[in-house]
Amino acid sequence: LPQPAVSVGNVGQLAIDLVISTLDMTKVGYFYTDCLVPMVGNNPYATAGENSVELSINAEVYSLPLKKLVVLQIRSPFIKNKSKTFCQTLLSWVKSSKCARVVLLSSSHAYQRDDEQLLGTPLRYLLTPDLQKAVGGLMQELNWKEMEKIAAYPGINDAEKILHIPGGGITKLLFTESCTKGIQMAVLLKFCSEGDNIPDAFALVNYLNEWLQLTKSEVNASSPWKIPSSWRLLFGNGLPPALF
Repeated sequence: LPQPAVSVGNVGQLAIDLVISTLDMTKVGYFYTDCLVPMVGNNPYATAGENSVELSINAEVYSLPLKKLVVLQIRSPFIKNKSKTFCQTLLSWVKSSKCARVVLLSSSHAYQRDDEQLLGTPLRYLLTPDLQKAVGGLMQELNWKEMEKIAAYPGINDAEKILHIPGGGITKLLFTESCTKGIQMAVLLKFCSEGDNIPDAFALVNYLNEWLQLTKSEVNASSPWKIPSSWRLLFGNGLPPALF
């Protein structure tokens, strides 16, 4: 179950857009909750006039049985003080639906990195203890960098370390709750800034693809990912025509 955190630059949501569009996933239902700001719009993955008038709401579920893949897309922010309720509802659904693993795509403020986080790649991962046992070795083979913990009281007590994901929305809460409940969850995130976050979304979804091998690059193709039609309306001329 890949899903986004509503985080800085909406990078996770954009990355999930690319997954749904590229794999041509089928919408199988809605995730009903009163924790998200209500919204409705046209089909963001329309490919023709016939399906462009289909309506989409703030949280929807897509499926691809061939790859045993279910995706949750979230399209609106959380209502104040409702994020914890949402996390509890989501994890309850994950357990009742018997989802084997959850992959949370997220982002964090680049300007709030500490010295260690400034080094190397801007991509990081986290694994709950239950998932660490299963895929921890693979992450080492991929040469991925685990999200560093930072000093709880810098300059006063550098020995006490905490997980800090500024701009990450529900990322830390959902991860810690999954650790407590024994859910296999991975967090994949990218340090970024608000602005044109298309490159960040591509970087994050390629990071995901390194692990899950959702799609393969075709020979002479610039990118294996299919841009959803809604991006033209969202970003206008900011995207090269060749991407569509």
